[in-house]
Amino acid sequence: MQNPKKIVIFVSGSGSNMSNLIENFRNNSYLNVVAVFSNKKDCLAIKNARKEEIRNICFSKKELESDLVLDKLKEISPDLIVLAGFLLKIPQEIVTQFPNKIINVHPALLPNYGGQGMYGSNVHLAVLDAKEKKSGITFHYVNEHYDEGNIIAQFECELDESETLKTLQHKIHLLEHANFPNVVEKVLN
Repeated sequence: MQNPKKIVIFVSGSGSNMSNLIENFRNNSYLNVVAVFSNKKDCLAIKNARKEEIRNICFSKKELESDLVLDKLKEISPDLIVLAGFLLKIPQEIVTQFPNKIINVHPALLPNYGGQGMYGSNVHLAVLDAKEKKSGITFHYVNEHYDEGNIIAQFECELDESETLKTLQHKIHLLEHANFPNVVEKVLN
């Protein structure tokens, strides 16, 4: 039997998508979350990774831009790096070392509402301000530009006239949790 595929997750916040992936792959002999990287050492995601006894590596923005994070990644040699609510730009050196091995989920239907500064509630408020009839999520490969890597999959949800930031965030989280594990499996197969 071959060794399981190694997944590294990058997070900056609560890590609900990280926890979802860990739970989904817990008893999977083919896929294994081996480490969680974060730029926020006190975030809920890191606390949860520790509870799960998953290796966690915390770093500053400066350390991300140095060779520290790249060296840790080379040591682990992941089959896939998953950005799950990670808010910093991945440096070019890491993108170059792991071509088509870094994916991100964006809380809108790219190419709309992407780019620098377009994350979390900023995205949702822009969608609501534009009075869009639908929104959704986009899974894409990470390249040297924010939200411009090749699209892997998109999932939509309908919006109604009474949509609020809170209801849209809820719809997006449901889409992420329902689809993230399947997309990760698809990319690794």
